[in-house]
Amino acid sequence: MSPRAEIGVIGGSGFYSFLDEVTEVTVDTPYGPPSDALFLGEVAGRTVAFLPRHGRTHRLPPNRINYRANLWALRGLGVRQVLGPCATGGLRPDRGPGTLVIPDQLVDRTKNRVQTFYDGETRADGVVPNVAHVSFADPYCPSGRAVALAAARGREWEPVDGGTMCVIEGPRFSARAESRWHAAQGWDVVGMTGHPEAVLARELELCYTSLALVTDLDAGAETGEGVSHAEVLKVFAQNIDRLRGVVLDTVAALPTERDCLCVNALQGWDTGIELP
Repeated sequence: MSPRAEIGVIGGSGFYSFLDEVTEVTVDTPYGPPSDALFLGEVAGRTVAFLPRHGRTHRLPPNRINYRANLWALRGLGVRQVLGPCATGGLRPDRGPGTLVIPDQLVDRTKNRVQTFYDGETRADGVVPNVAHVSFADPYCPSGRAVALAAARGREWEPVDGGTMCVIEGPRFSARAESRWHAAQGWDVVGMTGHPEAVLARELELCYTSLALVTDLDAGAETGEGVSHAEVLKVFAQNIDRLRGVVLDTVAALPTERDCLCVNALQGWDTGIELP
């Protein structure tokens, strides 16, 4: 039998490993290879597949990640619930570095990313998907969000319940004018990888929950020279142990039976694709 997992964790910048004892599994998909091998292990009796979003050596910038392959590979292993810990810039001065946000909304400001499986374009294996339009009014799984919030509080790390993640193309950071505009819209954090990851999960009827660690105040929210990648990694490293603890506790507490909006996201659409 091929390896199986029920929960997926996609780790971003600074989150290159998650499980201690793992089986490395190489997966291919109709969309090409994912960012790296998948690392399978167990947490509290739950089988987990960990995927380093940028590759284990951070070789992939946000705009070159094969998001479709990543989500398809996870589903192909049996994953139905996905956690996406990530580093983000803060857009509110009162929520500085070290703040954990569990967002409930998303704004897409990317430019060149494929963000659907259902585009009518012939795949490499000759399959032609139909066009489908999936509801995305609430981008994140409500059940997963509730569990993540409780897990953070259980670690005495009071999270921000809700908020909007603005996703930019990258790999550059925002100009001050862009950052000030993002903040003026009332958005809370800015990142580079939360989209199309969330919508592709929805298109595969996967539950997806983002755990956004604020590593810096974005360029327009503070004075100085602006954000640097070294700064992001430094703050992430300072918080990696407790973020890992929250993710572990979330994995352990995720429901074994799903009854959320994610389960029937396709609502009977004839997609022309047989999901793994």
